[in-house]
Amino acid sequence: MDHKDASLPCSHPEGSNAKREQILLGAGAVFAECGYEGASMSVIARRAGVSKGTLYNYFASKADLFTAFVKQKTERELPQTFQQVNADLSPEDTLRGLARSIIALITSPMALMLYRIIIAEAEHFPHLAKIFWEHAPSVCIDTLARWLAERTEKGELNVPDPVFAAEQFYALCQTRLVTRRRFRIPVSMTEADIEQIADATAAMFLAVYRAS
Repeated sequence: MDHKDASLPCSHPEGSNAKREQILLGAGAVFAECGYEGASMSVIARRAGVSKGTLYNYFASKADLFTAFVKQKTERELPQTFQQVNADLSPEDTLRGLARSIIALITSPMALMLYRIIIAEAEHFPHLAKIFWEHAPSVCIDTLARWLAERTEKGELNVPDPVFAAEQFYALCQTRLVTRRRFRIPVSMTEADIEQIADATAAMFLAVYRAS
C-alpha cells in the first residue's frame, strides 16, 4: 500500500514544519492515553487531524514517530535545564541550580508519561528504552560530564571519572521525590521540598569531588 500523500506541500518548509508539529502534538496525546503498543497510526492520524497517507509521508513507522516525539521534547527541555552549566557560577551554585532543574524536568508530566511508557513496553519493545536513553538521560549525563571535566581542569573539582560522577549526580537528584511521583504515591513537591533535595545533593556531591 502506498502511504504517500501527493497533496503534501513539500515545497513549503513552513507549512511542512507546521504539519509535522501538528502530527507530533496528536501523537503525544495518543501515546499518553494508550501507551506505545496501543497507539495505532490510524488513531494518531485521526487525533492529529491528518490523513493516514500524510502521516506516513512524514513518518515511515510508529517507531520513527515515537523517536521524533522524544527528540522534540528533549531538544526543547534540556537546553533550559542545563543553562546553569553555561553560566559563570561557582560549583556550589551550579550544582544546586542544576539539581533543581533536573528534579523539575524528570517530575514533569511529560517526562513521567515517557518513563511509564518505557517501563510498560520494555519487554515487547526494548528499542523504546534505547531511544529514550539516547535522547534524555544520556544527554544529561554527557552534558554534566563535560562540565565536570572542565572544572577539574580549572582545579575547582577533582573528578577522575566525569561520566561516572555525572551518573551519580543524576541518581542523587532522584532521591525521595522522583520515585514516588513515578509510582503515583502522594508526596509533597513544594519549592522547599525540591530545594532541600537539591541542596543536599550538591553538598553530598561536593563532599566527594571538591578539589582539596
